[in-house]
Amino acid sequence: MKLHKVIVFLFQSITVGLALAFLIVVGFPELLDNGRNVVAFIENKPPEARLATTGPVSYAEAVDIAAPAVVNIHSSKTVIQSSPLFDDPLFRRFFGDQFGLGPRERQEASLGSGVIVSQQGYILTNNHVIDGAEEIQIALHDGRTTDATVVGSDAEADLAVLKVELNNLPVITLGDSNGLRVGDVVLAIGNPFGVGQTVTQGIISATGRSELGINTFENFIQTDAAINPGNSGGALITARGELIGINTAIFSQSGGSEGIGFAIPVSLAKVSMAQIIEKGYVSRGWLGVEIQALSPELAVSFGLKGEKGVIIAGILRNGPADQAGLEPGDIILQLNGQNIENVHSALNAIAQTPPGDSIAVTGVRNKKPLQLEVVVAERPQQR
Repeated sequence: MKLHKVIVFLFQSITVGLALAFLIVVGFPELLDNGRNVVAFIENKPPEARLATTGPVSYAEAVDIAAPAVVNIHSSKTVIQSSPLFDDPLFRRFFGDQFGLGPRERQEASLGSGVIVSQQGYILTNNHVIDGAEEIQIALHDGRTTDATVVGSDAEADLAVLKVELNNLPVITLGDSNGLRVGDVVLAIGNPFGVGQTVTQGIISATGRSELGINTFENFIQTDAAINPGNSGGALITARGELIGINTAIFSQSGGSEGIGFAIPVSLAKVSMAQIIEKGYVSRGWLGVEIQALSPELAVSFGLKGEKGVIIAGILRNGPADQAGLEPGDIILQLNGQNIENVHSALNAIAQTPPGDSIAVTGVRNKKPLQLEVVVAERPQQR
């Protein structure tokens, strides 16, 4: 009887011990680590609103919305062509024009794209698509063709506005280019190489690209959506079919798309377009100065530490800056209280000031603080 009780006791003890060991191993493993460092990982699934594992199966709806408002532009102009031999004074002295090598006229055609932005027939495109054109013909998505007239252009931003006289025009919806984020899906619609309307897809690669040497005023959207010759002036749209940019240029060593394309944001295009429609040109502020970036070496030589700005390299005599007392060598750190980071930001701050208004200049002259008020004039038009 006693042996039976001992066996039962041992069995119960072993069972309880095993149960306690199991609980320790499963519930409190750190008690068995003997002082070793343990890295605890917390795995947290992100909210569904930010989880983007799949995209839409098709962008056809966005294309259906925007594509009818994208047009093909065919322009032509007369160019004078002469033979290199005819330009040689020695050749002309002995042979004159008896070989018929004098200047000849020929028609030069170019292709591009544009976007219908209003029922009144206004079309937004690039200035370089229609620059110097004598005849401009528009081909719509629905098969209609018509001649277009130039309302005005903005050469320094490479924009132009055309007008056609047609009814029942498809109009694109303007989006918000200020809210773009790197990684947003975009579609480019245009007429590359004249093959007909084509859609390519990519993402926003960067925003605010400037100092590329393409235009005077630059604030490009960069995209890897394929943009080729003929796409210029076409639409860059969102996955909802809204216009956010006008395709303008590509960075390419081969002449074709290499995944680096640039578009003018619609927020800037709207400002130029409104002025062109209203008065035929774009009015911008102007000081009559030549400026260059303030390099770190120049900053040190002027006694500045870490400041960013621009230095005045030249001043137009009797221009606004000259009349206000600015001098070559002056350093501009702020305009109207806005920090000036580079030449691009300085040009934009001046250009956005309405002619006739004053702009406050804060800077340095001969290592001493400088503050002046300059009455802004209207920037001369570039043709």
